[in-house]
Amino acid sequence: MKQIIQTILISAVVGAVAAGAVAFGVIRYQKPQEPTNEELIKNFYLTENAVHVSPHSLRTKMMKGQTGDYVLVDLRSQEEYEREHIITAVNIPAYKDPNTSAYDEKDRIIGAFRALPKDKDVIVYCYSTPCMTGRKIGKMLAENGIYVKHLGIGWNEWRYFWNLWNHDGEAPTNVLDYVVGGKEPGVPKGIKELPSPCGEGDLSC
Repeated sequence: MKQIIQTILISAVVGAVAAGAVAFGVIRYQKPQEPTNEELIKNFYLTENAVHVSPHSLRTKMMKGQTGDYVLVDLRSQEEYEREHIITAVNIPAYKDPNTSAYDEKDRIIGAFRALPKDKDVIVYCYSTPCMTGRKIGKMLAENGIYVKHLGIGWNEWRYFWNLWNHDGEAPTNVLDYVVGGKEPGVPKGIKELPSPCGEGDLSC
């Protein structure tokens, strides 16, 4: 009788363990649930707001002299940067010359970004809105624990299509007040502030 009870107990334990293993396997290998459209939309906007910086807000900071909370980085070649760049921008070239990328100089690029101030937003820009340079460098940096933001437009839109992205009331500003040539970032000065429709706070442009 004792042996029968032991056999029953052992069978029960083995059965429970086997059932648990099967259940664990089902849970572990269960196909992940696809995100809903609402979740995809939410994540899209969370990412957009985390990554992109409005050129309106950047220019407003320049007008007000509030340039101490960000570092703007021009990713174009040194030659192009020295010819002309957005005022306040420093240069960390992702190009050896206007026609040759420097993506292979990974250590130099990562080292230069790592040396930037840690208490400021780092904002990158490249040639144009669809240009992939900023995205590729951003990915490279993120893979190494460095996180940068992305200016919503590129150099071409800032320099040559000023009226395209500025509001009607802002367009009369002079683009030449917001670009500079040479090796230094440059400091905005003597810029007249215009009324802006962007407003203040989280919902500003």
